[in-house]
Amino acid sequence: MSLGRTWAVSLTGLAGDLVEVEADLSNQTPAFRIVGLADRALAEAQQRVHNACQNSGLPLSRRRVTVNLSPASLPKQGSGFDVAIAVAALATELPMDPTSLADTVHIGELGLDGRLRPVPGVLPAVIAAARAGKRAVIVPEACRAEAALVDGVRVVGCRTLAGVARWHGLEIDSDDEAVPEVPVPADDGEHDGDGLPVDDLSDIRGQEEAIDALVVAAAGGHHLRMSGPPGAGKTMLARRLPGILPPLDDETALQVASIRSLSGTVVDSLSRVPPFEAPHHSVSVAALVGGGSRSLRPGAIARASGGVLFLDEAGEYSAHALDSLRQPLEAGSIDIHRAGFRATLPARFQLVLATNPCPCGQYGVRGGNCSCPSLAIRRYLGRLSGPLLDRIDIELSLSRVSLADLTARGPAQMTTANAREQVAAARSRAALRLAETPWRTNAAVSGAWLRDGPLAPEPRVRAPLDAALQRGALTLRGYDRVLRVTRYI
Repeated sequence: MSLGRTWAVSLTGLAGDLVEVEADLSNQTPAFRIVGLADRALAEAQQRVHNACQNSGLPLSRRRVTVNLSPASLPKQGSGFDVAIAVAALATELPMDPTSLADTVHIGELGLDGRLRPVPGVLPAVIAAARAGKRAVIVPEACRAEAALVDGVRVVGCRTLAGVARWHGLEIDSDDEAVPEVPVPADDGEHDGDGLPVDDLSDIRGQEEAIDALVVAAAGGHHLRMSGPPGAGKTMLARRLPGILPPLDDETALQVASIRSLSGTVVDSLSRVPPFEAPHHSVSVAALVGGGSRSLRPGAIARASGGVLFLDEAGEYSAHALDSLRQPLEAGSIDIHRAGFRATLPARFQLVLATNPCPCGQYGVRGGNCSCPSLAIRRYLGRLSGPLLDRIDIELSLSRVSLADLTARGPAQMTTANAREQVAAARSRAALRLAETPWRTNAAVSGAWLRDGPLAPEPRVRAPLDAALQRGALTLRGYDRVLRVTRYI
């Protein structure tokens, strides 16, 4: 036949749209053209496809081949269309099964030798194919385990283009197993064999109040700000927060894995451990919120969704970067607008800020000698704007651990396992209490329901808050924050 059809997926963030790949032969001047609003990387697919087919023993027709990516109005980018383009072009002359082509989605980049190379976003692309009702998805062998995380669709891993053609019914000698698999970057996770963080709360000494605050923050999903001099343990506490959070449910774990896949990491299993992101204070706004000129790369905000975003030395971040957190903290998602696309990424994370009292860290510290001028201290603390601080539920002041704290023999030290049990029990009670509502944690409950709902505190309990609100010492958002945190305490 002179017309070949199959399917690919175009990703915009985590959302995927099916793209019909059509190839047609004509008796015009011999050429290979791709139409359908393709970007530069996709336009270069013609050379990769030509060489891959030639080196796989599947030469393309010498007539004019026109490949159309439909819908033509949808912007398309990346090299993940290579396999679909090659299969559709070969199907114009070679006897492939048209039913198999019509029911299969192809994802992958082609090497010049015909091998299939992994591409970012395989997992969300397979999810889009499954939701569209496609029967099978062909992916590079290196991405097969990642694609197999999606139920309801048959996943076929191939190493070469010849193996793909053979799967579609073409009689060709193809020893796919003998071809070496394309290496993929290793996932440098910081977890042990059980999938739990290596660091334990029992390593922390002399900060019992801070540990209690950390447990309350984990139980309610509250944002936390820690202020104290260097060496007080702020970073140690923050890095142990993911270990006491409840394991991710199926939907959130798949969402976290999809974001990792979109970031370029090949995922081989669903991790139940909440993610932990700690970008450097020199991070740009684009790296924090995500973006790109034509294709989307998730930022630290999206990668932390379902887990913890830790900003160490928060006073050193640019004011613009810090203020970019305000909308995601309120909405639980981040909208990214660019000239070529618009995408929405999840951003439901717990924010943990760690700050020093001044640039040198010695202001107000017992035995410390602060050399910062008052103007520098005000400028340093002013990086955290009022609207941002108004979204932080818990503020905690830390001091350095003394020798007495280190040698004191008090109650048994809280461990990560014990704290995780307390958090799980608290969240179970909250879910039961909120069973008739759309929320499951107090941090997500609307302020109106907290103040006027069936579990609202009595007027005498709210009297101090009412007084603070009346004299302007507390905003209405701060009023609601106090109600959320006290419910868990």
